[in-house]
Amino acid sequence: MKIISLDIEGFRSMKKVHWVLNDLNIIIGANGAGKSNLLRFFELISISAQARLGKYIQSLGGMEPLVWDGQATRINCQLKLSDQKNLLQYELELARLGSSAYRIEQETLTQNDFEVNNQDGQLLKRNHLNSQILTGTDHSLKTVIEPISEEESLLSMVANPFIENHLMTQFQHQLTSWLIYHDISVDRNAPLRQPVVTRAERRVDPDGQNLISVLHTLYTEDRHFRYDLNVAMRAAFGNEFEELMFPPAADQRTQLRVIWKSLQRGQSAVELSDGTLRFLFLLTVLATPSPMTAIDEPELGLHPSMLPIVAEFSVAAAEKAQIILTTHSPQFLDAFTDTKPTITVALCEQGKTELKNLKGEALAYWLENYSLGQMFNSGELEDLVA
Repeated sequence: MKIISLDIEGFRSMKKVHWVLNDLNIIIGANGAGKSNLLRFFELISISAQARLGKYIQSLGGMEPLVWDGQATRINCQLKLSDQKNLLQYELELARLGSSAYRIEQETLTQNDFEVNNQDGQLLKRNHLNSQILTGTDHSLKTVIEPISEEESLLSMVANPFIENHLMTQFQHQLTSWLIYHDISVDRNAPLRQPVVTRAERRVDPDGQNLISVLHTLYTEDRHFRYDLNVAMRAAFGNEFEELMFPPAADQRTQLRVIWKSLQRGQSAVELSDGTLRFLFLLTVLATPSPMTAIDEPELGLHPSMLPIVAEFSVAAAEKAQIILTTHSPQFLDAFTDTKPTITVALCEQGKTELKNLKGEALAYWLENYSLGQMFNSGELEDLVA
């Protein structure tokens, strides 16, 4: 199930935004244009489906810093997702109460079944505390009797074992599984450098702190992952790279060591350069994408020679999931050769973000003679949407 389009009103710099997505999406734009705000909004929607929205908004300082210009009275979104059979449309409205509090004012989830004459069907409906949900297979909405939190979404309740609507549960799981990566710390004291309690994990958490656990699980159990990662590391570091090892540490913990052919002693994660650790992080994330995976500025800290490898992993990931990347790097744009991503320009005028996809004959004309990176450096990409 893929995201088709997203409409946002009143969130941070996004006074009113409409965006159409494809499988592999790269967002460019000046600092402060709203690229990171878009990823933050995806994070908010995912958290709302996990019944953690109240604490999340509280941790960000309440509603005032979240609404456009601190003035908007509500945040609205409309999200459309589709598979080969269904189009699902989800709408959520957060009404601001005072400076920091809020309540969920409206929420709906509607299904359009392509195989039944495009028949529409409502799966859930909420108007403040008056809520109805399709609980079974009789295609009727049932009034929700149990207390409904003003701060948590009705969608987050569908994990209830008494609710038997498979499509609604699938949609809720889809949103909760989104992974958005930004502000990943790789400094010398970062938790993702430290030995971890040994456990099987197959997907990197948004904060990146379980990277070693995921690497250990996949590198030792998945021969395809091991082969692909070894090839990528040798492409980046030459034949000097030999392999990864995961020797035990104290207290049932596992550590990471990178083995280099010219050194007798492997380098621990604490000793690795920031760029090397970021590279391992990106390879692991892109090799195991969630249904929607977003990464803020993947080029940070990487040598330009690594960018084509990251691009190749991104293209492969987009065959299994939707990928969203933000970048300031013309070299990263040029790393996409055979497969061209959808390029979205984030523009901000008078404090309002706009998202515009590059397409059409004008872009094709310029790409006959110039690369995306050259056009990005010259400002021609932004001019195409002006």
